[in-house]
Amino acid sequence: MKGSFSFEKNERVASQKLIDELFTGGNSQSVAAFPLRAVYMVRQREDGEPAAKVLVSVAKRRLRHAVDRNRTKRQLREAYRLNKHRLEGALPDDRQLVVAFIWLDDGLHDTAVVAARVKSLLKRIGAKLQNKKF
Repeated sequence: MKGSFSFEKNERVASQKLIDELFTGGNSQSVAAFPLRAVYMVRQREDGEPAAKVLVSVAKRRLRHAVDRNRTKRQLREAYRLNKHRLEGALPDDRQLVVAFIWLDDGLHDTAVVAARVKSLLKRIGAKLQNKKF
C-alpha cells in the first residue's frame, strides 16, 4: 500500500453485488451533510482488502452536464483521499467499511465546501463506529 493519502483502485466499490448489498441490505446506515449523503455499512473484511471502500455517485438528473458531474466527482474523491485518515482506529482489523457518497444538490459547490462536508461525514461515521460493538 502506498502512503496514507493515496486512493487506489482497490479502494473503490466496483462490484454490483456489493452495491446491491449496500443499498438493499438491512444493515446499512445513512448520514447527511447537505449537499451530500453518505450510506455506509460494515462487513467482514477479506484478506488483501482495504479497510474502507468508497463509491461516488452524482446523478444525471441533479447535474445535467457531464463536465459538472465529473468536476463534482473529482472534488468528492479528492476530499475523501485527504480525509480518510479520520476513519483509522474506528474499525477492528477484521472489518471493512463500505461508503457511498451521494450528491443531493442541483448545483455546484466550491471545493472547500465539499471538502468540509466530506470531513464532517467521515468524522460522524468514525464516531458512530467507535461507539459500536462488533
